Amino acid sequence: MTVPMLPMSRALKSPHALARLRPALLGGLCLLSSVGAGAQNVPPAAASAPAAAPAAAPAVRAAPVVPQRVLRGQDFIVAVVGTELVTNGEVAQRLQNTQREAARNGQAVPPRDELRQQLLDSLIDERAQLAYARESGFKIEDSDLDRAVANVAAANRLTLPQLRQRVQADGLDWERFRANLRDQMMLERVREREVQSRIKISDADIDRVVDARKSGVAPSEFNIAQILVRVPEGASEAEVAERRLVAEKALSRARAGEPFEKLVAELSQGPQDQGGAIGIRPADRLPDLFVDAVRDLRSGEVVPVLVRSGAGFHVIKLLERKDGGMTVQQTRARHILLRTGPQLTSAQASARLADVRRQIVGGRLSFQQAARDISEDGSAPQGGELGWASPGQFVPEFEEAMNKLAIDQISEPVVTRFGVHLIQPVERRATVVDRKQMRDMARNVLREQKFETAYSDWSREVRARAYVELREPPQ
Repeated sequence: MTVPMLPMSRALKSPHALARLRPALLGGLCLLSSVGAGAQNVPPAAASAPAAAPAAAPAVRAAPVVPQRVLRGQDFIVAVVGTELVTNGEVAQRLQNTQREAARNGQAVPPRDELRQQLLDSLIDERAQLAYARESGFKIEDSDLDRAVANVAAANRLTLPQLRQRVQADGLDWERFRANLRDQMMLERVREREVQSRIKISDADIDRVVDARKSGVAPSEFNIAQILVRVPEGASEAEVAERRLVAEKALSRARAGEPFEKLVAELSQGPQDQGGAIGIRPADRLPDLFVDAVRDLRSGEVVPVLVRSGAGFHVIKLLERKDGGMTVQQTRARHILLRTGPQLTSAQASARLADVRRQIVGGRLSFQQAARDISEDGSAPQGGELGWASPGQFVPEFEEAMNKLAIDQISEPVVTRFGVHLIQPVERRATVVDRKQMRDMARNVLREQKFETAYSDWSREVRARAYVELREPPQ
C-alpha cells in the first residue's frame, strides 16, 4: 500500500478551519494527557460537577461509568466522551500551541473563545473516533509504533533514552506516552478505512470523466480564493441570518476593491495561508458549486453573489484559469513519509526530513535506505518505491511537487494531508492509457472530490452515536 495514492489509502482531510494549524509541540513534546484509558483521573469534586446537556448523544443512551481518578493541580473535566475524558488543561494546551504556531507562521486565528470551542469540538470528535476504533478491533503493530517513537525522538534531536527522560520530566509515564502515540496512529488508520469505504463512485460518473478525457479535452483549471463564514450545524434562523450578514459585508468590500488577502486574514474562518487560495486545480477536483460559480468569470473577478455550502457562506474570487489540452505522462517515483500529529508537528517533521535530504544529497545516505529506516508508509520495505503512476493517482499537493522535479532530484519537504514527504522521481514516460486505466484515473479524481463530504458525514455519525457530556467548571 502506498499512502499518497488515492485508490489505496487516505488520511484525514480536516473539515475544520484549523486544518493547517497543527498543534505545536511544547518543549518538543505534546502530551495527550487524556487519550486512552488511565490517562487522567477524576477527583470526587470534579466528578460531581454540574453537567451540561449531553451533546449529540441519543436521549435513551445511559451515561457510562467513568472511573474515579485524580487530576493534576486545578485541572478539571470539560467533557466526557464514552469512557474517555477531555480536560480543561488539554484544551488550554492545544489553544496555546495553536496560537503559538499561528503566530510563528504569520497566520490569523479566530477570536480566543471561538478558537477554544473549535479545539474542544475537535478533541470530542477524536475521543469518539478513538472509541470507535477500539470497538472495531484496530491494532497497531509494535514495530510500527517503535518506528513512530524513533521519528519523534529524531525530530526533537534526541536519542531514545533522552526522549524517555524528557517525557518523564514532563510528568508523563513512558508507557502512557507510547499509548498516546499508538492511539494517534489508530485514529489515522480508522479514518482512512472508514471514509474510503463510504465513497461510492457510479459507472455513470466514471463514464462522464472518461468520455471527456478520451476526446482530448482536459477540464479547465482554476485557482480560487475564498472567504469562509462558517454556519454551525443546527444553527437557528437568527444565527444563519447573522452569519449571512457578515458574509454579505465581506462580499461588498471585496467587490469594492479591498485587497482580498486582507479580508481573508480579517474575516475568513477557512484556511488563511496564501490569501485563502487553494492553488491551481482541474475543475473535476473542485466542488461543483465552486466551478459553477466561476465558470464564466475572468481572472481577478469576484463571484457577485454568496455561495452557500454545508460549511457556511463563501465569498469567492477567481485568481487564475487555464484552458487547454492534456497529455498523459506517467512518473515512477519514490518517497519518504513522516506522519504528523500532536507528537510530531509539520515543522518538526520538515526539519527532520531536511536533515535527511542533506545527508542523501551529500552522499552519506541513500534514499532507499532512509526510506526503509524512517518512512511511515507501506512502501518503506521497498525503499519508498511507488511504481508507475498516471496523473490524478496521487493527492494534488504530492503530484504538483513531484512534477516540478527533474529526474533523480530530491524535493524539499512537501506537506500533504498525510504528513511530510521527501519525493524523488526516478523515471518518466509518455504513454497511451487503455480504457481500464482511464477508468481508474477517473475513479481517483472522483474519489478526491467526494472525500471531504464522506469524512464530514462519518465524523458526525460517530459523534452522534457516542455518549457526550459537557461539564461546567467546578465552583
